[in-house]
Amino acid sequence: MEPKDEQKIYALLGLTQRAGRVASGNFQVEEAIAKRKARLVIVSKDAGENTKDLFRRKCEAQHLPLRFFGEKDSLGHAIGKELRSCTAITDAGFAGSLVKLIDNAERGQNGENENQ
Repeated sequence: MEPKDEQKIYALLGLTQRAGRVASGNFQVEEAIAKRKARLVIVSKDAGENTKDLFRRKCEAQHLPLRFFGEKDSLGHAIGKELRSCTAITDAGFAGSLVKLIDNAERGQNGENENQ
């Protein structure tokens, strides 16, 4: 993934946070999913396997888009927090834009999309 693509994604995450449309951290993300407020879940690529599996199952059960992107420190920094292994986007517009950016960046790197 190109650094400029990552920067666009992190910038949009920051804007989404400033708009109050991000839940971050395992508990808040699980709560956003349970209350059907989440529109996209992003889990860092360096999150633990148990965390990845947990959110994979929860997102599949609710038919939510899930993307694996970035690292804990970068995700946290983008939203003005400490390390964050997961975030939930609660606005459909921001979620759609982030899905497109992440998918296009991944396609540019791999020639195809490996995310769900």
